[in-house]
Amino acid sequence: MTTELVYLTWVTALTGLLWVPYIVDRISVCGISDAVGYPANPKPQSAWAARMMKAHSNAVENLVVFAALVLAAHAAGISNSATAAACVVYLWARVAHVLAYTFAVPWVRTLAFAVGFFAQATLAWELLAKY
Repeated sequence: MTTELVYLTWVTALTGLLWVPYIVDRISVCGISDAVGYPANPKPQSAWAARMMKAHSNAVENLVVFAALVLAAHAAGISNSATAAACVVYLWARVAHVLAYTFAVPWVRTLAFAVGFFAQATLAWELLAKY
């Protein structure tokens, strides 16, 4: 497997696991019955858990772009130091983003998002520069 595909797997695994702390908080706040049911007046989530769920939604939205770019590069046979570095940077930008979002660190959250965007842009540039 290429570095790009390895990091796509890591990013996908991270994105796929971000719901777990949210659900643990939901059970803690509401109890198991309300967590798995549909209570008429559900208790609000902890603030950090609500932010983490927003970070999860953002991660899912951006995974679509990242995965498409990585898979397009793989299909085109494009794998170089720039694409590999972009994928490594993207993973760590997403980790920083979810932590900053969850713990309400505004400047870091925005910076991490921007770094992730530029990692995606690097992948797109490498793809488009070959054609």
